[in-house]
Amino acid sequence: MVARGGMARFWSLESLQMVAADGGTESSALVDDNGSEEDYSYEELCQATPRYLQPGGEQLAINELISDGSVVYAEALWDHVTMDDQELGFKAGDVIRVLEASNKDWWWGRNEDKEAWFPASFVRGYIRQCRKHTGMFTTVQLSTIFGNIEDIYKFQRKFLKDLEKQYNKEEPHLSEIGSCFLQHQEGFAIYSEYCNNHPSACIELSRLMKQGKYRHFFEACRLLQQMIDIAIDGFLLTPVQKICKYPLQLAELLKYTTQEHSDYNNIKAAYETMKNVACLINERKRRLESIDKIARWQVSIVDWEGPDVLARSSELIHSGELTKISKQGRSQQRTFFLFDHQLVFCKKDLLRRDILYYKDRIDMDEMEIVDTEDGRDKDFNINVKNAFKIINRATEEIHLFCAKKQEDKRRWMEACESERRRVQEDKEMGMEISENQKKQAMQNARKSRHGKIKGGYNGCPVPPPHQSLHPIHQRHITVPTSIPQQQVFALAEPKRKPSLFWHTFNKLTPFKK
Repeated sequence: MVARGGMARFWSLESLQMVAADGGTESSALVDDNGSEEDYSYEELCQATPRYLQPGGEQLAINELISDGSVVYAEALWDHVTMDDQELGFKAGDVIRVLEASNKDWWWGRNEDKEAWFPASFVRGYIRQCRKHTGMFTTVQLSTIFGNIEDIYKFQRKFLKDLEKQYNKEEPHLSEIGSCFLQHQEGFAIYSEYCNNHPSACIELSRLMKQGKYRHFFEACRLLQQMIDIAIDGFLLTPVQKICKYPLQLAELLKYTTQEHSDYNNIKAAYETMKNVACLINERKRRLESIDKIARWQVSIVDWEGPDVLARSSELIHSGELTKISKQGRSQQRTFFLFDHQLVFCKKDLLRRDILYYKDRIDMDEMEIVDTEDGRDKDFNINVKNAFKIINRATEEIHLFCAKKQEDKRRWMEACESERRRVQEDKEMGMEISENQKKQAMQNARKSRHGKIKGGYNGCPVPPPHQSLHPIHQRHITVPTSIPQQQVFALAEPKRKPSLFWHTFNKLTPFKK
């Protein structure tokens, strides 16, 4: 007799296995008739996956594809020997081109040089769209729609096998599956790329679905594979949902696992691990969203020089006004923007204070932040107040800054320390934005800027949004009080109201003489 807690743990384990095996419909397409599994290339997944045909509504979808000019083939499952000239004879394994499939029992097709009727129940079909998809899908489109789903499939299949090995069928409540998650924790990182790509996949699918031939094609794929009645975008959402379910299921399993259980410590560690994986994916998604806004900010800066800010940075940490003092004692009022890895400073236009001119940047990777007491500074030989220094450890070059208030100084010093922590956290988490994503963000920003200028819009630069980002370790961001609240960007849920910051940005009017 299994105790009540053991029974609850049993159902938690069953639920967890269902999450790991979720998407079995996709997997079934990659298992042959003998039940053996093989590794398939991306091209094979997209172009030659068997589409099993059964009598019924599939004929309508097949005929729609044929009418649209697509090429539909069927593979013979068994020999068909006939003495009737109106029937098509073939051997198991032969490939038959389907020319008409309006009848549920008999289809019209071509084998070598002969056209005739053949029994639909003798074949299984697969769609080789427009001779290897070249007429309907480009390589870029396929990559956008499916992302790295092949890698996810291979990883998930191996993970499921290992999970099943750890599952005790005779006494399920005694199963020890925690170690399986710990062994595969690095592999789950591939979900991040897929989740980041998913919005682009939805946009591309939405565009294609406006054309009838694509709607017919995707519906035929679903029917021929005997998949449940969910649109393709619903199936593509499955990996995103899967990675979010693991922490929930492990938390439930941990709840019903006693501390005396041999798997308790591993389950607890697995829960923390998968929670961190989900946090990392969310952080990468937020960071990806932020680079578009940073790119838009950069292209609005006048006389920008040097590499793009996205070449090294992906988030704004702090911004505000400081007085920069040179070795000669000359004071310069500048607007500073502290990103990860670099500090960018600009000069305001004398007439239009909302226009910024690029002046220079400081590499923060070799810098040390030093507090400076009020009074006469020995390095610069001048009296300072609310000052701090940024010193290059390699060259010993010193940058001296003064804030208007003591509170502003404190915020800047905390922000500089936070920048170093974030860089270290990003390194530990493997936080990276791909070069293609950075390049695309800058291209989109420049196109958008060019379109506005061409249309008579002389947009004025504004600070990129401040971000309340919280990765695995909670990040405490201090928002400067000197910046209007509508310029503070806080990440919300997907269904969010337009930000007041961008409302203000859009209402900026061109400068009139």
